[in-house]
Amino acid sequence: MKVFELSGTPRTDLGKKACKTMRKEDLIPCVIYGGKENINFTVTKSAIRKLIYTPEIFEVKLTIGKQTLKAILKDIQYHPVSDNILHIDFLEVDDKKPITFRVPIKTEGLAIGVRAGGKLSLEMRKLKIKALCKDIPSSLTINVENLEIGKSIKAGELSFPNIKIVDNKESLIVCVKSTRAAKDAATTTEGAAASK
Repeated sequence: MKVFELSGTPRTDLGKKACKTMRKEDLIPCVIYGGKENINFTVTKSAIRKLIYTPEIFEVKLTIGKQTLKAILKDIQYHPVSDNILHIDFLEVDDKKPITFRVPIKTEGLAIGVRAGGKLSLEMRKLKIKALCKDIPSSLTINVENLEIGKSIKAGELSFPNIKIVDNKESLIVCVKSTRAAKDAATTTEGAAASK
């Protein structure tokens, strides 16, 4: 996992009015929890932009005042109409305690079913896993080369070193769906075989 460095300013003013004032000054109210105590702080919109608007996941090296903490981005609260960021939650990470996290899924290889005219469909974009922070990858790669039309890969069929999959074992991850072209090709092949 890549490391993202972020500086925050401690805040003591809590509540809606204080948070509204901070947002007008281009500051985002944040909290980090999971350690000995919760710490409230603010970050600038520009400082956090590269952490939020990316499909990648990062370990955050967070400096708040004189403290430096290791954390991950846990949750972002958006305004329902304007889509502006209202609040961000960080989780402090302990190297000895596993954490539950959603990691992006990537596929590799050209599926047999796609070569036969099917369409590869990634049903889940992220997989919920439990692992130590040092073992969490930036993404999980699934090889789909042997996937035929109508076949799929479920969460229970996957395994990665030092990672426990938390999602339901029956959750569909990726499949190859039949397309009209594949059905037409199958009909043509069957028709040719029947006429012999």
